[in-house]
Parts: sequence; C-alpha cells; structure tokens
Amino acid sequence: MDRLFGTDGIRGRANEYPMTPDVVYELGRAAGFVFQRQGTDTVLIGRDGRLSGDMLECALVAGLCSVGVSVCRAGVVPTPAISHLTGVLSARLGVMISASHNPVEDNGIKFFNPDGTKIDDDLEREIERAFWEHSAADLRPVGPAVGRVVERKNVIDRYLAHVRNTAPPGLNLSGLTVAVDCANGAHSETTPQLLRELGAEVVAINHHADGLNINANCGSTHLEPLRRAVAMHLADVGVAHDGDGDRALFVDERGQVLDGDHILTICGLYLQAQGRLVGDCLVTTILGNSGLDLSLAPHGIKVLRSPVGDRLVWEKMKEVGAVLGGEQAGHVIFGEYAHTGDGLITAVQMLAAIQYYGRPLSDLRAWLQVLPQAVRNVRVPEKPPLDGLPEVQQAVARVEAALAGRGRIVVRYSGTEPLARVMIEGEDRAQIEGLADMVAQVLRETLKGV
Repeated sequence: MDRLFGTDGIRGRANEYPMTPDVVYELGRAAGFVFQRQGTDTVLIGRDGRLSGDMLECALVAGLCSVGVSVCRAGVVPTPAISHLTGVLSARLGVMISASHNPVEDNGIKFFNPDGTKIDDDLEREIERAFWEHSAADLRPVGPAVGRVVERKNVIDRYLAHVRNTAPPGLNLSGLTVAVDCANGAHSETTPQLLRELGAEVVAINHHADGLNINANCGSTHLEPLRRAVAMHLADVGVAHDGDGDRALFVDERGQVLDGDHILTICGLYLQAQGRLVGDCLVTTILGNSGLDLSLAPHGIKVLRSPVGDRLVWEKMKEVGAVLGGEQAGHVIFGEYAHTGDGLITAVQMLAAIQYYGRPLSDLRAWLQVLPQAVRNVRVPEKPPLDGLPEVQQAVARVEAALAGRGRIVVRYSGTEPLARVMIEGEDRAQIEGLADMVAQVLRETLKGV
C-alpha cells in the first residue's frame, strides 16, 4: 500500500498528485469514513492564505459532507489555532490545509485530535487503507443525513485569548522594540496585534498576504529581511514565522540568528529558574546540536532525542513527562500550553525570558555552545530506502571513519519535500563542509538513476 502521509501530514505541489481536488475529495471521504466509526460528527477546518487553499478546502469539505460528516470552517488561521480550537469548539477532528514553510506552489493537509495532537501513524494508515480500498464507496447518505457546513467567524479571538493567557502574569513589554516577519502568512495580523497588546513597539514586515507571496523570500526560511529590519529600526529582537505560524526563529539586536537549539537552551534555563522544567529535561530531535548537551549539562538539564518531526517530539515528551521540546527549524512545544509547535506562544515565552533576565538577547544567545554543523539538501526524484543504496552507505562509512568518534552524520529524506538531507557535526568546520559536499554528490549521482 502506497503512503500518502509524510512526517507532517500529506504534502505536495498543488494541483498535482496527491494535492489535486479529486484526490483530496476522496481523501475527505476516506477520513470521514474512518472517523465516523469513532463517533465523529463535526470537523474543524482551517487553512493558510495560499491561493490553492480555496480549491483544496472545497474538495475536502465536499468529500467529508458526502459521507455525512459536518464541517465547521474557520477560514485563514495559523496551524496552532486549529490544534487548540478543535477541542475547545467540541469538534472531533481538526484539519489544517497548509504547506507550512514551503513555497506557494505547494500545499498540504494535517489532521489533529481533539486534544490538539496530530493523529498517529495507526490512524494515518487507517485513512490510507480506506482511501486505497475505497471503503466509503457505498456510503452516500441523502436528505438530512448529508453533512452540513457552518462558517465560524472570529475564532481567531479565542486562540489569541489562549496565547495571551500563556504569558506570565503582569508581563509588560513596554520599552522593547520587536521586529516581526510574518512570512505573508497566517500570523500576519495575530503576532503584531498580541505583542502590541503586551506593550511592545512592533515593526511588522511581510504582513500583507495576497495568496501568492507566502514564504516568498521572507519568514523563517529567509532571515535576511528580518535582520535588515532589526538593524534599520534598532530593534531589540526580531521574530520570524513560517507561512502557517507553527515556527518561530529569532534575530538578536546584533543581527545574529537564534534557531530552535538556542530557543530550547534559553527557555529551558528560564523554565528551570521558575521551577517549571519538570524532570529537568527537554526533548530535541536527532538533528539537534550536541552543544545543547554540553551547555545544559552543567545546569543539571538532560537532553533527550526523538526522530524528526514535532509530532514525534511531542510523543517523546509525553513518554518522559517533559514540558519543553522542539526542533532546530523553530517548531517548539511548550507542553504546559500546547501539544504542537506554536510560533506565537514561542515568541511570547522568549520575550518573557528576555524580560526576566533583563539582558540583551545576544547575551542569552551565548549560553548555547554551538558545535559546527554542515547541512546539505539534495533534490531527489524518488525516495528509495537509504539502507538499500550501497554507494550511500559507503559514503556514510567514510565520514564516520574520518570523524573518528568526534562527530556524527545523519542522512535522511525530508518528510515534507522531495529532498534528501545530510547533516554532519564535528569539531573542524572545513573538514565537515568537505565531507558534506562529498555525501551530497554521492546522493545526486546515486539517486538520479533511480
């Protein structure tokens, strides 16, 4: 059985398989069939602002309604809003139509449980099975049994109230200038609005979404515009989101970038200082910089690792009872308030930490001792199992021999894009850059003929 789901839902180029209206319609029927058996009667659906969202939302809604499932449409909202509001609005399933940080040509679909978590592998496979076996073929209710569609206005206000309540009592950001790159995405209004309510002077950039400019040379994957804005406005901190708002990366007052590892370091120490870091541990992925371990160990904080994907980070957090986890890319989960990455909650918590310590962000950034990492992304036509490619395994073995136990290599496929990713960590920057180039070239030559 072919897989539809990757590490973060289903994703692809809009109007090409699997992101075509006919496939998404059948996906809606399959998902409706599966969740109906669990008593699902209403599904909450949101989307980011990319142009293809309307087309795919219509197809998904039609599929769900055709098997008798009713739909509540939330409109353009951040992904974490759907995660939070699914249970709050008594929906039995949440769906977000978004391709996150990907360009406007792409789109995707993510499913959420009422507790705000993403559905697990077993449910994904059950939906895939129903999709491929056409399990809902004979399920065609008529008359009042057909699903209804309800438009929910102003649901974003309930989400903002939730995020506002995550701020420490009395948090006042007056005197702080914050530049925010909204990626022309779902946080184009929410983040500037909330930070202003908390007292910050906000400089918003890339906050005029037109359906075509989402993530276009801006946001968390293109930080130069934010760095320029911080310098131009003498801002104390810069915040960058991705298109659907579940990420946040930062720029300090000197223009230096802070990724998810820096966020985990600063917020881990901040939560520990307040007695809120349960178990004195936090979770990152296998790609998290080993400097996290070196920097946090003297404070008695243990770093645990999960496979890549914020859903898998959350699963590890649940397993060990951690309240903080995340990825380098800026998906950070504050388990006291959310069960998935939330860029706005991350921004609020980081700004609260800056106020708590009363020091420039560049000082806090220095708390992480970063080990050199070399990263390469190789576009691939197919994704055959890497352990079945001898040339690639031989290249990995050469890297491990060269590092001689003083570094590591991770080679994996992206779960959201047609890419193979190489990450090499070590002490010698020049050495690991050369080794990363070598492995990337082997991947190109090996996979072009697959």
